Amino acid sequence: MNFRSVETGPLQRYSVTSVLKLHAEDNIAIVKLPISEGSEFGVNGHAIKALDTVPFGHKIATVPIAKDEAIRKFGQVIGFATEPIEPGQWVHTQNVTPGELSLDYAFASEIPAAPEPILDRTFMGIRRPDGRVATRNYIGIISTVNCSATSSKYVAKAFDEAILADYPNIDGVVALTHKEGCAYDYGGDQHQLLARTLAGFAKHPNIAAYVVLGLGCETAQASFLADKHDLVQLRMPGEESEAEPQPLIMNIQDVGGVRKTVERATAVVKDMLPEVNAIQREPVPVSEIILGTECGGSDGNSGITANPAVGIASDLLVAHGATSILAETPEICGGEHLLTRRAVSEEVGRKLLNHIEWWKEYAAKFGGTIDNNPSVGNKQGGLTTIYEKSLGAIAKGGSTALQDVYAFAEPITKKGFVIMDSPGFDAVSVTGMVASGANVAVFTTGRGSCFGCKPVPTIKIATNTPMYEHMIDDMDINAGRILDGASVEEVGEEIFEKIIAVASGEQTKSEAQGIGDEEFCPWTIGPIL
Repeated sequence: MNFRSVETGPLQRYSVTSVLKLHAEDNIAIVKLPISEGSEFGVNGHAIKALDTVPFGHKIATVPIAKDEAIRKFGQVIGFATEPIEPGQWVHTQNVTPGELSLDYAFASEIPAAPEPILDRTFMGIRRPDGRVATRNYIGIISTVNCSATSSKYVAKAFDEAILADYPNIDGVVALTHKEGCAYDYGGDQHQLLARTLAGFAKHPNIAAYVVLGLGCETAQASFLADKHDLVQLRMPGEESEAEPQPLIMNIQDVGGVRKTVERATAVVKDMLPEVNAIQREPVPVSEIILGTECGGSDGNSGITANPAVGIASDLLVAHGATSILAETPEICGGEHLLTRRAVSEEVGRKLLNHIEWWKEYAAKFGGTIDNNPSVGNKQGGLTTIYEKSLGAIAKGGSTALQDVYAFAEPITKKGFVIMDSPGFDAVSVTGMVASGANVAVFTTGRGSCFGCKPVPTIKIATNTPMYEHMIDDMDINAGRILDGASVEEVGEEIFEKIIAVASGEQTKSEAQGIGDEEFCPWTIGPIL
């Protein structure tokens, strides 16, 4: 095997061909191919004998590491040795603990210069009457409570491919259902969070029209949702043009039961079809793209291949005047100091730290710690600690200045690179970003996540070639090519072009399989009473 070391600054772009060592200060290397016990491998021109069998994507010690000494990857601390580790030993959960980090936040001390603006690029989007730009054209059936979920699904199922064949400009009718909506404090934090999420989907440009279905007696009243968030609706056939559009709300108890509600809602949606279908894509600036970035089913290659490549695409979007969102706050922990330095102000940096502190307290309430992450699959793929996972995850945010930090499902109003607070659970995180306004999502995965999210297209990016080839029907881009010699920049540009194509109407692999009906997942933070 030909091993070549490339040394870069922390989380900077690196060219990875046969590279195993990512930074001069690292005391571990990344295994590109499985290494057998007793075999020799080379780092920096020196041969080292493997003392353990080490799986693909995992870490192997390149120098002696003392007990309690920091383990370094990307030039950053990812944990501490629980015992002495010899060169050639497998470095993983059996001999590493997260420990406590001492981080220098240095707020706003390393604000990057704004990238050179790129102004002439467009994509084929859907311009709504109010000026917002959509990438898809859906009708939504929005449940206020789990009690109306089945009714909502019945309505959506009435509009199958055969029905919609006569309406080629409609991407589908999607039931946005969930498991909550009652048994908590009226107007409390959980109620407000659910209402903000539901409203974000109802008002999303990819939802051309919608019906809100409630039961009638729930805490999450449809009237509260409409009044609190100023919901509006497409004008229905027969309405006066000057009439103020109103949200379409039906409560099962008021209508007279499930059958009557489904029949009435189905008739209403049927009347909507001609108007929703009457759209035409047109060239719009790339600045109208709001990208949601997610990583799930991560492995040891995520922070080396797919995530940095998404970071390149993020930077390109920012240069075009667009917006890129980083989420999953618990998976920022351990790398937050790299973001606070990029924050445009101390205020923005402290917003991020406040969310991280909230997460630590939140986890403690339930007897957990924030470093309970990574998941079982993450560890099988080579990730050892939350710090290692976080350092790789934040690479999706590229290298531009951090403009602002938003609450979950809070409407994003600033251009550029931003953060939205969310859990690490993929479905919840993407739901929040879509509610905040994301109209395209990219999802990196090393283990093979099968994710889709109606009404927003999701581009899946594999971190390694074996998984890409194994799950080729689910993966849109193979970032594993970076391990075979492609540059991070090259793959990042490929991702950027795919974002443009998908925003213009090209189907993703998940869309082609119809995935995305069950992935709407509002965040539950409080007790159910």
